[in-house]
Amino acid sequence: MVTRVSISVTTVAALLVAAVSTAQKNDKKTDEAQKRDIPVLLKAVDDVAAGQPAPNDFNLAWVGQDFMKAEGKKTYVPFTFTLDPTVIKGGTVALYWRLVSKNPPPAAVAPAPVSDSKDKKDDKKDKDKDKKGDKDKASPLPKRPEFAYEDYQTLSIVSQKPPMRVSRSLGAPAGDYDLYVEVKEPSPPPDKSPAAAAGAAPKVSVIKQSLTIPDFWNGELTSSSVILASRIDPLSTPLTAQQQSERPYALGALEIVPALSSKFTKASDLSVYFLIYNPKTDSANKPDVTVEYNFYVKAGGAEKFFNKTQPLNLNAQTLPPQFDASAGHQLPGGQEVPLKSFPEGDYRLEIKVTDKLGNKSLTRDVNFTVSGS
Repeated sequence: MVTRVSISVTTVAALLVAAVSTAQKNDKKTDEAQKRDIPVLLKAVDDVAAGQPAPNDFNLAWVGQDFMKAEGKKTYVPFTFTLDPTVIKGGTVALYWRLVSKNPPPAAVAPAPVSDSKDKKDDKKDKDKDKKGDKDKASPLPKRPEFAYEDYQTLSIVSQKPPMRVSRSLGAPAGDYDLYVEVKEPSPPPDKSPAAAAGAAPKVSVIKQSLTIPDFWNGELTSSSVILASRIDPLSTPLTAQQQSERPYALGALEIVPALSSKFTKASDLSVYFLIYNPKTDSANKPDVTVEYNFYVKAGGAEKFFNKTQPLNLNAQTLPPQFDASAGHQLPGGQEVPLKSFPEGDYRLEIKVTDKLGNKSLTRDVNFTVSGS
């Protein structure tokens, strides 16, 4: 039997909430750099959405995304991409991401006009008030068709060898979407000389990724994505809002660093983490769930059982006394398995989750490779 290190069961509260608010609600004032950058950012994504070739001056590459249950019947989607920092001049770039539904809801029908003159006057007063409020709450992004999600940030470039890993997040209901991610060099200030203004345009990269966001709110036994991690670190103090936006894989008392690939050396550990949703609970709002981990080795176009770890039991006896599913506490699973006993080759980890109270089960698969170096 494979020796494994359990990832301790923690009560992860419903903290995946902040990411579901869109950037249109950002009340920060725009600065001059934003005013120069944002129109160029938006046009570049608009052009790619219209079918033009996507520029990629910074070698942006999609790594992957994960899906987790959030409040408001939405899904929290942290995602990761890489870029080449050696081709970027200066210490910052503009970062913009936009989520567009492939099946947007039909436009709302405007109500019939009000004939009463008093109502018209009151309506005009309300509109004037709303306009004043809009001026008081300026968003960095101009008014345009409302997308499922969009955000804009300034990204600091750290000095390191490529690829540079970047993770951000979004929140949206279940459905089919296109996600656009863009990185752009800052636009030059308007007071530059004509010669400088006539120079090369700022470098820009845009990548497009299709996403199918699952529905975690249908009451059926399911799980988040199984996150394949390069490591899982404990957090001693809560993150600030800014830190959380830049480190979206920080979940409560731990932070996951997603693996950039599914290839590992024998000297490393295989770390997986996931959350179990909608198990049936008892009168004390506690589930009775068993998680099994079985490893299969692939060879010659087939696979055979290799080994397994001890099952993980999540019930009233093993969960913290304060665990309460009705309070939004989430049920985590996962473990870290040293790979030193695994011969080189390709493997499949089969994770089987059994809800004993609900008499239901599900399986999730993780494919990975072990090499000597």
